[in-house]
Amino acid sequence: MRWHFIGVGGSGMSAVARLVAARGVEVTGSDRGESAYFIALRDAGMDVRIGHDARVVDGADAVVISSAVRESNEELARARELGIQVLHRSEALVWALEGRQIVAVAGSHGKTTTSAMTARALHGAGIDASFAVGARVFGVDGAVAGGYAGTSDIAVVEADESDGSFLRYQPRVGIITSIEPDHLDHYGTVERLHEAFAAFARSCTALVVHGDDAVAAALAADAASRGVRVVTYGVGEGNDVVVSPGSVVTPARSFALSLPLPGDHNRLNAAAAWAAAVEVGADPELAAGALAHFGGTGRRFQLRGEAAGVRVIDDYAHHPTEVAAVISAARAAGADHLVVLFQPALFTRTRDHHGGFAKALSVANADIVLAPVHGDREDPIDGVDSELIAAAVTAPVHVAGSLEDAARIAADLARPGTVVLTVGSGTVTRAPDWILAALESR
Repeated sequence: MRWHFIGVGGSGMSAVARLVAARGVEVTGSDRGESAYFIALRDAGMDVRIGHDARVVDGADAVVISSAVRESNEELARARELGIQVLHRSEALVWALEGRQIVAVAGSHGKTTTSAMTARALHGAGIDASFAVGARVFGVDGAVAGGYAGTSDIAVVEADESDGSFLRYQPRVGIITSIEPDHLDHYGTVERLHEAFAAFARSCTALVVHGDDAVAAALAADAASRGVRVVTYGVGEGNDVVVSPGSVVTPARSFALSLPLPGDHNRLNAAAAWAAAVEVGADPELAAGALAHFGGTGRRFQLRGEAAGVRVIDDYAHHPTEVAAVISAARAAGADHLVVLFQPALFTRTRDHHGGFAKALSVANADIVLAPVHGDREDPIDGVDSELIAAAVTAPVHVAGSLEDAARIAADLARPGTVVLTVGSGTVTRAPDWILAALESR
């Protein structure tokens, strides 16, 4: 049996490919260009190739796509022509994890980090859980990109709400980290987004939810009224798990929980991960202790290098709340002068949130560099570009004509002691190498 993955080098697709292959299926894949995830799969011995060719689909038993793959893709068109089964990546993941208890991590922010933390807590407690996470997970032997096939009957999945596919999992335990307006290109209205999260909450046997998030807490209360077991976490004293800088506190006892990552948001993510791990049987003390050694994930406050006294940190933040959080985390880690290279992702998100981005980027003792919008699966929208954000930023701001130009400007603005943040969910991950090369050449 052979399954072909279109866009196999994507963070989520590569994880699913790994888990499908672990079930004995021959996996082939294609993508437009190399990525760290693509290289990891190739290094693991999978038949993945650069460029799309309709002929590679011939003889495949199934073709796997994400929502980013357009119907005009020649491989997808060939699969349709031949009547080959076409699966969304979430459908392929459900098949790959059949028979396992699923911990599904949903929410507007923190899904990747919380998913990886949950896997780390389980592994540290002696539970060899499978996982599918949309980034490389550091510190887990045998993980390829964000996918790992474990021996236990528990699996952790990052549940993507952007296209509604998070409703396919029927979780043993669900996590909702937060709910904010996003992906309205898919849902149309905030009300429909909330309805989708409500359906996710009701589909869980147990639900771990951020109790300080009013929208999430309301949906959790509705789920509880329908028989779902709900565990709340947060800094508020009314939560079932109360988060402090060095511990998580339950009505029964307190557990020390320290993290190697800065930021209040990461403490909340860790509390959610810990609560979910305990819910599926992990020893609470071992799970908490494991998080003290959390290795992090790719592109989540990831130190990419240091040169000329400048540290370059890469982060996937692509919503105003996330951008504000990563800047706050950099300050908490001791950064004085910041250079923030931000690449907005999607024209619809830039249109809907340009004011929020400008507010998040308007910080003291910082220089802001804006790259062009990364459209990805979208066509441009007239009048929607990075200038929309720049117009309302109160910090010094530079609008670049290309990502390469943005990297050059960021390197020029950096001085010894500066922390450069490269931020966004698109191709901005290439920029740290360019910035470090420019710094090293000084």
